[in-house]
Amino acid sequence: MRMILAAPVLALPVLALPVLVLLGGAAAAQTTPTRNPADVLPGAYTVEPLHTQVYWSLSHLGFTTFFGRMSQVSGSLTLAPNSPATDQFSISIPTASLNTTSDKLDQELQGSDWFDAKSYPTITYKSTKIDIIGRGHATVTGALTLHGLTRPMVLDVRFNAAGVNPIDHHYTVGFQATGTIKRSQFGVTKYVPAVGDDVSLMISAAFEPANPPR
Repeated sequence: MRMILAAPVLALPVLALPVLVLLGGAAAAQTTPTRNPADVLPGAYTVEPLHTQVYWSLSHLGFTTFFGRMSQVSGSLTLAPNSPATDQFSISIPTASLNTTSDKLDQELQGSDWFDAKSYPTITYKSTKIDIIGRGHATVTGALTLHGLTRPMVLDVRFNAAGVNPIDHHYTVGFQATGTIKRSQFGVTKYVPAVGDDVSLMISAAFEPANPPR
């Protein structure tokens, strides 16, 4: 299962956005987006849900790779560019937000044979460790809770850019995170192995300051 990039049948998470990162030094507000993580403003952030999405993919009977999406993400992020290893983030995804190109399949995946959205309405991910690989690039270890079970999950996180959004004028920090899980480890075993056990996830996440200046 590969991800698109950027959490049927699946599982995912996710997730969690991750992100985080990265590295660097103190920052000053800018109107032109920066790709230098050292220029990112430190502090507390929350997920900007309209432009944050989780994508997932897995093998469908070996013939095709099937893709889906989850949205309505919420969560928090704490950034300290001078000590990025101390950054933290968590995300929460409504299980019922899972959708594909088929309404019938959406209903099936949200049912008891798959994700059981009524019993497990939320998928969460919380970072526990951040390892900086390079400028704007980190490996994040965390705990993913899906279908009532919590398992470790590692995300590869890349910093995209930070700056003032020219449309809504809000300071925004963007990341992309990818990872893979085995859905069977979370009790989602329908049609394994014909329908892939490995689920690739991609989280495209935007964050805004939790307490923006007035």
